[in-house]
Amino acid sequence: MADKYSVEAAEILANEALRLPLSEAVPIYEQLLATFPTAAKYWKQYVEAHMAVNNDDATKQIFSRCLLNCLQIPLWRCYIRFIRKVNEKKGVEGQEETRKAYDFMLGYVGADIASGPVWMEYIMFLKSMPNNFLIFVHFQCLMYLYHYPDIWYDYATWHAKSGSVDSAIKVFHRALKALPDSEVLKYAFAELEESRGAIQPAKKVYESLLGDGVNATALSHIQYIRFLRRTEGVEAARKYFLDARKSPNCTYHVYVAYAMMAFCLDKDPKIAHNVFEAGLKRFMHEPGYILEYADFLSRLNDDRNIRALFERALSSLPPEESVEVWKRFTQFEQTYGDLASMLKVEQRRKEALARAGEENQSALESSLQDVISRYSFMDLWPCSSKDLDHLARQEWLSNNVNKKIERSALANGAVILDKGSSGMTTNSNPSAKVVYPDTSRMLIYDPRQKSVPSAPGLPAVSSTVTASSVALIGGGTTNAPNEFLKATPPALLAFIANLPVVEGPSPDVDFVLSVCLQSNIPTGQTGKSATPSIQLQTGPAPCTSDLSGSSKPHPVQSGSSFKTTRDRQPGKKRDRDRQDDDETSTVQSQPLPRDMFKIRQLRKARGVASQTGSTSYGSAFSGELSGSTG
Repeated sequence: MADKYSVEAAEILANEALRLPLSEAVPIYEQLLATFPTAAKYWKQYVEAHMAVNNDDATKQIFSRCLLNCLQIPLWRCYIRFIRKVNEKKGVEGQEETRKAYDFMLGYVGADIASGPVWMEYIMFLKSMPNNFLIFVHFQCLMYLYHYPDIWYDYATWHAKSGSVDSAIKVFHRALKALPDSEVLKYAFAELEESRGAIQPAKKVYESLLGDGVNATALSHIQYIRFLRRTEGVEAARKYFLDARKSPNCTYHVYVAYAMMAFCLDKDPKIAHNVFEAGLKRFMHEPGYILEYADFLSRLNDDRNIRALFERALSSLPPEESVEVWKRFTQFEQTYGDLASMLKVEQRRKEALARAGEENQSALESSLQDVISRYSFMDLWPCSSKDLDHLARQEWLSNNVNKKIERSALANGAVILDKGSSGMTTNSNPSAKVVYPDTSRMLIYDPRQKSVPSAPGLPAVSSTVTASSVALIGGGTTNAPNEFLKATPPALLAFIANLPVVEGPSPDVDFVLSVCLQSNIPTGQTGKSATPSIQLQTGPAPCTSDLSGSSKPHPVQSGSSFKTTRDRQPGKKRDRDRQDDDETSTVQSQPLPRDMFKIRQLRKARGVASQTGSTSYGSAFSGELSGSTG
């Protein structure tokens, strides 16, 4: 290893050791741990390899080397798994050894912020042991996790299940002193009191949730109404609802909860209807309330009032907030209306959302998606899943084809940010002090790709699609890679995913093509294949006019191996040579494809008067390296 402290190289060695037999992997682990003695990941991997082959003596020796130097939770949990595995068949003696191992572990890492699962494991283990010891462990746990409500709840419920309800109540009192603002603990405490028949103590807990009523939440109002309905009857719940609706923090949820309680439990649809109507005067601007009211009317089979409700709501709601209401109105007409009303509502919805700018105009035109929406039911569709994928892709394209792309000046160049794909908004005048990442050079994440360190200063070739390749495929535009993937057919995406992995530094395209032009590439043919290749070396290479298809003559390179047409073999011999070239069709004699290389050569031909080639990669005509620039 050139740099023995290279983390990337160490990761490669560790991954290689996973695939080797233990006897071959041990020297690799020892080498890694000699270089990185506090790398808990490698210690854990090393010890798990020994545990897999039940080598207990070597496992104990490794743990003795690493535990006190690496106070990391995953490594210590691996140690506990080993101890429990070794002692699981030793009865009481094994349980005592496991308990000592937990005490040893928590003595070192018990205060770690990630030790919560370890404490819970310890408690679950101790539930099979005498109760007094489990109480002691809960006390120990709460010394570190004093403000964790799940620990308090587990402690209290353990007391309740053990038959000691009074002890559970004491635990809840202690918990609420530690966490006085925890609503979930208060609900759990009230539930315990109500379950044992202590209605008044439970009522006091609910009243503590409500406080003076000014800062009470809508959820606390709803739960208290339900509690009163269960314990004191319908009138007590109705009386409190009349008071709760006057609260400034009363939301439409309180109206919906009480109305559905009256409808389902009291079997009184008239009161429920009156509650919904009273709430409609206050919450006409809430789309959620409109939808709940519509569901209630659907249960009453009142289609006339449902249509009237939708019309009233849509006339008062702003267009940008009416999307879900329009959607539900359309679904209602598609399910219960006639064809004329169905088409009419769909058209009105499209026009309203088009004015609100919620949908692209091209996406609002009649499409097969409308037919599928009309004639589907639950999870039954009038088309295949492939058709649905295709339509979803087309809808996405139509919605994003005209989205604006904002250009931001970056420290390392201009980068195009696609708002539609990234979901982020940027300022039109970004600060010059902020250095933004060059998203055009980002790679699409592929979890199957293995990261291999490349040579310093050279970008690594990725098996995934880069932004530049996306731009070439997409016709020269620099769109975001995920934009390209969304617009790519599934068959092409599957093909791209199956391409082999290319690892290593990215080659220079110009240099590779220059080397290919001056090399003899065999074609695997016999007979006359050797003669044309020799002629190609001494004969003329394709000029710029051949690449572009133009017949305009260009200056001839002087002092090179390039010959004019007057030096060519005249007459029949030249025809025979051309015929031989056509028969063999070597790679070099074939016309070059129309690609970026052609475009670069055309630009060189137009911008350089004397075509003497590149100083770096050779002449475009002869392929020879040249030191001349003009």
